[in-house]
Amino acid sequence: MAVSAEQIRTLHKYEKTILSVLERQMTRYAWVPLEQLITSTGFAESEVNYRLARLIEWGMVRFNPVPYDGYALVFGGYDTLALASLTRKGIISALGTQIGEGKESVVYEALGLGPVAIKFHRIGSRSFNSARVNREYMTVEGHCPWLIASKLSAEREYKALVALHPKVSVPLPIAQNRHTVVMALIRGANLNRCLLEAPAEVLDEILANVRTTYQAGIIHADLSEYNILMEDGRCVFIDWPQWIEISHPNAESILSRDIDNILTYFKRKYKLTYDREDAIQCVTG
Repeated sequence: MAVSAEQIRTLHKYEKTILSVLERQMTRYAWVPLEQLITSTGFAESEVNYRLARLIEWGMVRFNPVPYDGYALVFGGYDTLALASLTRKGIISALGTQIGEGKESVVYEALGLGPVAIKFHRIGSRSFNSARVNREYMTVEGHCPWLIASKLSAEREYKALVALHPKVSVPLPIAQNRHTVVMALIRGANLNRCLLEAPAEVLDEILANVRTTYQAGIIHADLSEYNILMEDGRCVFIDWPQWIEISHPNAESILSRDIDNILTYFKRKYKLTYDREDAIQCVTG
């Protein structure tokens, strides 16, 4: 993470104010004018410029001089706002090391009442267009689609975790703020990195969890060996922002794709054959 815990702890209240104003104003502007920042904060121009220089140096804000002096929040600043809020609420007390990374997220270990994981959703300019096409809940409006999309992604994942835990083997959801989700820490490796002693039993467990998820009206929609963790012999399902309801018009084909991904993996790695139609019937029957 570009932003350090020390920077967040020593952030001046004026700098927090400027970050918050940028967050609000970026629903109206791609680049927030300097004059707007001065008006919204009530600070002197020299004070705003001084604080902005520090925020830019720390990788929290970006400057663009064309066609006017404008400023934009970047992920470092958005991370800071989320972490400051989570810390103020007592949900986390310390940020640890990075423990995972995907195309659209990064996960860190942290301390709360105990060890937790905090996931930062990062739907940036390179992945936003793809996400917008593949996820119907993504907005196409606004001046800052990455910020809105990342927040929506986190909200959606948290909603799934709340709906499924503890019936389905998913991490315990603890909190959600902006583009972050705080959940219980799972100490396990991805399924694709494990060598299972009883692969048939694990496959049965996976299908049983998919069935319970389906009975709750939800389909993962991005299920594979890369988003199942193995912790003390049990599987834990992660990465839920793409889930759909079973009433979705493409639910049948999306569920089939999820199941195909899992069956293909077990056949390839363990030579384990499971009839596809039987698997689908196991889930939906």
